[in-house]
Amino acid sequence: MWDSKDGSPECDELDVLVTLVEAYEREHFPVDLPDPIEAIKFRLEQQGKDTRALIGLIGQRTRVYEVLQRRRALSLQMIRTLHDKLGIPANVLIQPTWGRGRAKRGSALRRTRSPKRKILA
Repeated sequence: MWDSKDGSPECDELDVLVTLVEAYEREHFPVDLPDPIEAIKFRLEQQGKDTRALIGLIGQRTRVYEVLQRRRALSLQMIRTLHDKLGIPANVLIQPTWGRGRAKRGSALRRTRSPKRKILA
């Protein structure tokens, strides 16, 4: 079947089977988009660079640190720059980064103390 000529019945059958398998995999085994921060780190690693390469692209050293620590979301300008300069798909970068990895500052994970009661004698 793999060696069949274009336009032959075997080739047509193979095309149908491939289409069916792709549709089945899309429905039963969907692939989620990667986390934006992890995608940035992965692309830098692929290019043999470290996070210092982001300085000047998305801001100064402090801004880069805040983004990579998930304390600051990517702005639209940062997304455009990362897409243009690093080639990361924009649909990966526009996903929210909150709720992945570390908790956002001021989140509900902080413990609250109950008010102390006065004991009346």
